[in-house]
Parts: sequence; structure tokens; C-alpha cells
Amino acid sequence: MSTKPTIEAFFDQPTNTVSYLVADPATRRAAVVDPVLDYDHKSGRASTVSADAILARATAQGFTIDWVLETHAHADHLSGAPYIKLKTGARVAIGERIREVQKIFRPVFNALDVSGEGAEFDHLFKDGERFKIGGLDAEVIATPGHTPACVSYKIGDAVFVGDTIFMPDYGTARADFPGGDARSLYRSIRRLMALPRETRLFMCHDYLPKEGRTQYAWETTVGEELARNIHVHDGVSEDEFVAMRTARDAKLAAPTLLLPSIQVNIRAGQLPPADANGVRYLKVPVKLAS
Repeated sequence: MSTKPTIEAFFDQPTNTVSYLVADPATRRAAVVDPVLDYDHKSGRASTVSADAILARATAQGFTIDWVLETHAHADHLSGAPYIKLKTGARVAIGERIREVQKIFRPVFNALDVSGEGAEFDHLFKDGERFKIGGLDAEVIATPGHTPACVSYKIGDAVFVGDTIFMPDYGTARADFPGGDARSLYRSIRRLMALPRETRLFMCHDYLPKEGRTQYAWETTVGEELARNIHVHDGVSEDEFVAMRTARDAKLAAPTLLLPSIQVNIRAGQLPPADANGVRYLKVPVKLAS
């Protein structure tokens, strides 16, 4: 039986997010990794154009989608997981430490409906847990650092790394969100880099570097990251990485969709409950400067 999944990428340029349709070519069973809900922050309008493109491709290929796999509670786009689930019956899964993320952000938004136990998701994966996509073997690798709940999914010969690491010429993810930790991120990256050098790595995001390539890219290998990653190539120590990451993060602005994304994604992609007037609202906590 093949250990090489069929992988199709869907790039959402407004959020620089890559979603994936991953399938076992033998059984035609599939998973969707990190689907996007299209959301216009200026108008508050949402649509399912990106998710529909994935569903259309799955239908065209004769795939049955069994899983929606979230690498973490994203801070830069709203999840399309509930829509994929509605259309396919797929189970929505995330790492079990989503409980910590929910407990961090529940008081920020006074989100009293959020369980704090991950109950909004259909399955919470443990580190090292194994599951199947058709005949393909899949394994969960806990990769905290960007957030506590980050996981990577090893499916056949491919690993979907979420926001743990980026293309070699762009580096690594920030670690300054609540619950994030640069040391944990370094150790998570080294765990991924201990995989065979030919292992394919698929990014959740790509941003064009200031110099060099002009085309977006999202696939590389362990060997390429070890040799060329500008932040954490082979030879960079943990202390060096933490110093670099901490200094870099201090200069970064908050993602444009941080506030709407977090309050939706800790609910497994569901919008907050409707108010008495039947309208759903996203909250913006306001802090007055002293």
C-alpha cells in the first residue's frame, strides 16, 4: 500500500494561508487541513468560496472527506471547519492542549459559552496518537511554541507543520501570543528536523521574503530546512534562536484578523452565539491608554 498521499494545496492570498486536501489514492478517503472561511473585516461579511473550492475538488476526484484537521487555533484567519463538516459529515480535530488556549482567551472575550475543555471539537489529539485516512497511516506530533496547542500531522511521507516553521528563506513563526514560548518552539522544530531528511514538509503560510523569490511556495523538506532555514538551520543553538525570536517578535504588529480569528477558532470555527436580536457579533476588547 502506498505511503504517499495525494496532496492539493489551496492558497488564500488575503491571509497568506495554505489549506490542503490530503487523500489516500487507493481508497479515496481524505482529510482537509486548515480550511479558511473567507471574511472581510471591513464589512463583517463572510463567505465559503475557499471551502467550496476544496469541496468541489474533492467531488471531482471522488474523494470522501473524513477529517478536518486543525493545526492550531489560528490568529490570522477564520476556520472553515464547520462548513466542511456540514457538507461532508467530517470530524473536526485539533490538539488536546486547545483546552489551555480556550482558558486563556475565554476571559479576554467574556466568552462564557466556550467550554475550556475542547468540547467544541469532535476529537482532541494526544501527542503521538495515530489514526487512519483510508489506508494511510497518520501520526500527531505535538509542536507547541507558536501556541500551546500546535500540532503537526504526519500523513504518509508528508508532514503538515502549521505555523511552527516556514519556508527556509522566511524562517519561523512568532512565539509571542499568550501561551506561546520561543524555547518550546525551538524544541518543536528540532523534533521535526529529526525526521528523515527526505520527509516533505507543508507550510500553513507563506510570505514572500523581501529579497529573492517572487512566487509563493509551501513545500520543502527536512533536509532543506536543516541546510537553509534563516532562523533555525543546523548549528543554531536554542539560546541563539530564543534571543533572535524574542527580539523579532517585539517588533511585530498584531495580525489584522487576530481578534475575530481567535474568538471564532477557539469555538472550532463556530461564530459566537447570537444576541437577543438574532445577530452574531464579534467582540473587540478596548483598552484605554493611561
